[in-house]
Amino acid sequence: MTITPPDPAAGIAPTGLIRAEAPSAGEPAASPPATRRLLPGLLIASLTLFATYGGLIAILLPSQIAILDPAHKVQNLAIVTTTSFVFTLFAQPLAGAFSDRTRSRFGRRAPWMVMGALVGGILLFGMGSLQDVFWITVFWVAIQVALNFLQAPLTTITADRFPRAKRGGASAMIGLGTQLGMTVGVMVAAALGAQIGIGYSVFGIAVIVVTVLFVLLNKDWSSKNAAVAPFRWGSFFRGFWINPRKHPDFAWAFAARFLLILGYFAVTAYQLYLLTDYIGMSLAEAQGATLTLTLIPLVPTMAAIALSGWWSDKVGRRKIFIYGATVVMVIGLSFPLMMPNMTGMIIMSVVNGIGFGLYMSVDAALMTEVLPSEGTDAGKDLGILNVATNIPQALSAPIAAVIIGSFGGYPMLFVFAMVFAVLAAIVTAPIRSVK
Repeated sequence: MTITPPDPAAGIAPTGLIRAEAPSAGEPAASPPATRRLLPGLLIASLTLFATYGGLIAILLPSQIAILDPAHKVQNLAIVTTTSFVFTLFAQPLAGAFSDRTRSRFGRRAPWMVMGALVGGILLFGMGSLQDVFWITVFWVAIQVALNFLQAPLTTITADRFPRAKRGGASAMIGLGTQLGMTVGVMVAAALGAQIGIGYSVFGIAVIVVTVLFVLLNKDWSSKNAAVAPFRWGSFFRGFWINPRKHPDFAWAFAARFLLILGYFAVTAYQLYLLTDYIGMSLAEAQGATLTLTLIPLVPTMAAIALSGWWSDKVGRRKIFIYGATVVMVIGLSFPLMMPNMTGMIIMSVVNGIGFGLYMSVDAALMTEVLPSEGTDAGKDLGILNVATNIPQALSAPIAAVIIGSFGGYPMLFVFAMVFAVLAAIVTAPIRSVK
């Protein structure tokens, strides 16, 4: 009697099965095992998305606002980003929940990724021509919502197609794409700093093209006839309350990401204004210096991401890398306080970049390991965890504006970031399901 060996590709993913063959009608949705194209695909897709975020947030948006009204640039930037926060609060969880239940021959994630890329990319074509803070805010909100609908299902692919033991490597690819993307985005935006409209359009085209190619080259199994739980608004909003007593690890992970991102982006969101108002550069000089601060730490940061992602899988540990990242980031953030010049900013960028790279390399993997309900709503749950990224990014601008105006000016931004990095490490310690 011939014994058929078990399918080596089969495995349980938080969002369903990883199966070498497409599921039959009426079965739960499943995903194909990762191919050799998927890891570089995640890298390129993440790079493009975060290049767009980086170029817009670091250069194009603050430059556009500063040119429009130099005297009120800090307040206006806070208005735009805070309004965006209000409207994008539920964007990623909604996108994740919708994609969990999507029936289409292209699978669950691809339709939402393509829709987000098309809407966001098209709106970027018109962003540069706007001359009023109100319309800048309207377009910015719509663009951010659209890109969140792209990001949520892209993030969930790690949980869809990689078994737990291999998610560190997938997380590292996303981390590399994030870091490299931010660098590339700032490079492109700085080169087009005097042509803001063209800069926005370049990013819009890139997002559309890369996303469409990604879903075509990394096809999912059809979910058209899958057994899918119906979507109910009441259940969705109740799902935002994940009882910390029942799921303490999820709550601690949410808090840790929230605190670290808030501290990190309180500095990076105002980097252009730090260079003009704290270091004393002109706007044109600051745009070039922002590029320098992005390029110099690129290689060591990418090395930190790649090494720690592989290493975390090797040793089966995640939290120790979070602790190490905290120590490195605190050291880096202290340099501009001791050396309030371009040299101090360069040292900070290198050291802080390595620390953030250590964090990014294992963060996504850690998050997939603390999902409640055994991951049956992973798209929604990962979307909620991504809110722990979106909210602090959005809050960083108004909080930074208050710190700058009322609590000691720009130097206090670095102190704030150090304190919150330490708090993030402290709340990571109680997580029990992850070593």
